[in-house]
Amino acid sequence: MQEEGFSVWETGVSRGGNGSVGQAQGRRKQVVPGGTAAVPVQPCDLVTVPARQGLEAVDILRLRDGVGPVLHDGACDTLGFLVPAGTADGWDVPGSACTQTYGRAGAPAGEGGAAQPPVTGTGWLVPPEGAGAAATDPAVLRAALGEAARTIEAVDRCQ
Repeated sequence: MQEEGFSVWETGVSRGGNGSVGQAQGRRKQVVPGGTAAVPVQPCDLVTVPARQGLEAVDILRLRDGVGPVLHDGACDTLGFLVPAGTADGWDVPGSACTQTYGRAGAPAGEGGAAQPPVTGTGWLVPPEGAGAAATDPAVLRAALGEAARTIEAVDRCQ
C-alpha cells in the first residue's frame, strides 16, 4: 500500500532513536532477546502531512501538549504522526491523509535496542522511546496542524 510517500508492510526499515524505552502504564510491552522491553504493542493509524507543516506541528506539540512518535520519509518530503486506531475513519484535515496501519505501531527493537518504524523507507523523527505519549491525540494534532498552517502562511506573506 502506498500513501503520501510511505510504503506500508515491506521489510528493510531504517532504524532510529536512542535505545531507551518509555515506561507507560497499562500498555503491553514486547520483550526482545536479552530481556529489554520494546515499543508498546497497540493499534495505530498514521496521519501524513508535508514536512514543513509537520515540523511546525511537532514544535507546537513539544512545547504544549506532547507529541507521540513521528516518522519521516526517506526524502524528508512528509512526516507521519502515529495516532490512535480509528482516527482514519473521521480524519478530514485538508492537506493531510490518515491511513490505517492495521495494528502495527512499531516493530520490536532491532540492533542497538532502537524501535523499528512501522513503515519501509522511513526513520523516526520522534522515536517511541522519546515520545511524550504512545500516540498523538487526534484533536490536539488537528489544532497543531491548523496553527502550523497559519504560521507558514504568515511567514510566506512576509517574504
